[in-house]
Amino acid sequence: MSEKKNVTVHEPMFHLAKRPVIHPVKAWAIRLTAIVLGLLFCGIAAFILIEKLQKNPDRIDDFYYCFIKGAFSTNRKLWKFLKNLAILQCISLAVTPAFRMRFWNIGAEGQTLMGVLGAISVAFYLGGQVPEWLLLVLMFIGALLYAGVWALIPALFKAKWNTNETLFTLMMNYVATFVVSYFLVVWVPSGSSTLGKLKYGKLPSFGHDYLVIVLIVLALTMFLYIYLKHSKQGYEISVVGESVRTAQYSGINVKKVIIRTMLVSGLLCGLSGYLIGAGLDQSVTTESVGGQGFTAIMVSWLAKFNPLVMLITSGLISMLNSGAAQISQDFNVNGAFPDVIVGIILFFIIGSEFFINYQIIFRKKDQKEGVK
Repeated sequence: MSEKKNVTVHEPMFHLAKRPVIHPVKAWAIRLTAIVLGLLFCGIAAFILIEKLQKNPDRIDDFYYCFIKGAFSTNRKLWKFLKNLAILQCISLAVTPAFRMRFWNIGAEGQTLMGVLGAISVAFYLGGQVPEWLLLVLMFIGALLYAGVWALIPALFKAKWNTNETLFTLMMNYVATFVVSYFLVVWVPSGSSTLGKLKYGKLPSFGHDYLVIVLIVLALTMFLYIYLKHSKQGYEISVVGESVRTAQYSGINVKKVIIRTMLVSGLLCGLSGYLIGAGLDQSVTTESVGGQGFTAIMVSWLAKFNPLVMLITSGLISMLNSGAAQISQDFNVNGAFPDVIVGIILFFIIGSEFFINYQIIFRKKDQKEGVK
């Protein structure tokens, strides 16, 4: 018989464990810590880089002052910040119903762009031929129609053939860009493909050009919160998102919910496009949305698909963009530098979600696994 040998087997120094339900205050404390660490890291890195480029910032706190200065230093910058927040919030609201259903709609960029195209198409062909109020109504309908159809296409394919909605909606973004390019070629015979600012189809201003946009988005935020939290359709969206089988056992028509919810997302993207086309640009280009359709995914996810919390995450990202742009302007650094700063801070924020969902458990010094 072989003798048993005492073998001490040590556990790893630490291991990861799934957290139980974490208190919301603690979760937000972790996120705020991540934001502070991200700002601290960016401040030190930017100060060293700018000084190396001989831009000679006086103090490191000049970097942080730019974040406030970029968004709130003047009345014009404050309104620009509110406008950027409102548009980003509106697109974020658009993707939220689909995300709560676990339908990963990555096509908000293209759907919103089609909304802009729908509004501007009406203004281009009917501007000056119908009363202005009627033109604005028709532009609104055109924006909803274009964006709604663009969102319904992947929804129908998902409901009928269970296609991959992530790839489908992503590819639709590129198709939307080519559709806009085609219309610009048709509308601008000179070959420049640049449509100037149209004379007709401008949303009225009450006190300030951006005030109407801000008020519309605030009202929409409250409406969507009530729709998702307290309506039957919002309940069905949540059930389908939790489990398709459970939804089917409950008698919910899953295909109908998928199509209806994506239609809602498309219509909200259409509203976003209308606000951009009629409220801001009065024109359309392939860059009218400016990547905000992709940023909206981050905004919605960070807010855990809560429309009210999205006001905070939209404001945070809008402030970061404004502040980073101010840094680029004040210190005359490369135009890509703001994107780098925002990207680093967002990386810290995303990383904080790991510590919210998991905890690190360290092994005690005298802890042993046992004897074999």
